[in-house]
Amino acid sequence: MAHCQFCEVSTTNGFNIIWENELFVAFWDRKPAAELHIQLVPRQHIGMFMNLRINTRPMSSESSRKRQIVEEKRRRAWFVIRIYLRAVAVLSLNCSQVRSMKAIGEKLLDDLGSPPSMRVLGFHIPPFNSVNHLHLHVQGLPYKPLRQAKYRISSGFAHFNKGFGWFVEAEQAARSLETGRTIGVFPC
Repeated sequence: MAHCQFCEVSTTNGFNIIWENELFVAFWDRKPAAELHIQLVPRQHIGMFMNLRINTRPMSSESSRKRQIVEEKRRRAWFVIRIYLRAVAVLSLNCSQVRSMKAIGEKLLDDLGSPPSMRVLGFHIPPFNSVNHLHLHVQGLPYKPLRQAKYRISSGFAHFNKGFGWFVEAEQAARSLETGRTIGVFPC
């Protein structure tokens, strides 16, 4: 597995840890988007998307033009499939893990005096995440200028718990997982 900075959270590695137990660790975000911005991560690595490799061998002879066309179509198809898998293979965890993380995040914000109406707790959906390790954004609002768009919450509609969007609230994620849905960019 490639280096994962969230697998090595410690004060010696430059993290400002504010809470930890045997399963999770919480630390201040290095580039906070809100007045209070904490990352809550499981100690055990839980990846957020799959990596697929594309075969991109160059073709050299002119007689292989048809093979080049087929290879280009295959490469484009794999690109679309990879984006789709990243969009739907977000959270390889269960509802109780999400609810545990949410409860810890709420407690942290309680301890910091953040009013319940000024909180956002959620996950970015791949490929819109910056670290391939599950992490809950625990935020006490207001947002800093120009940062709110990164955490846009898409309300559900009809039988969907969330609409189209790259950020899912912890409660939306828990409800989707409870009903057996896969969380992704598209409504779920």
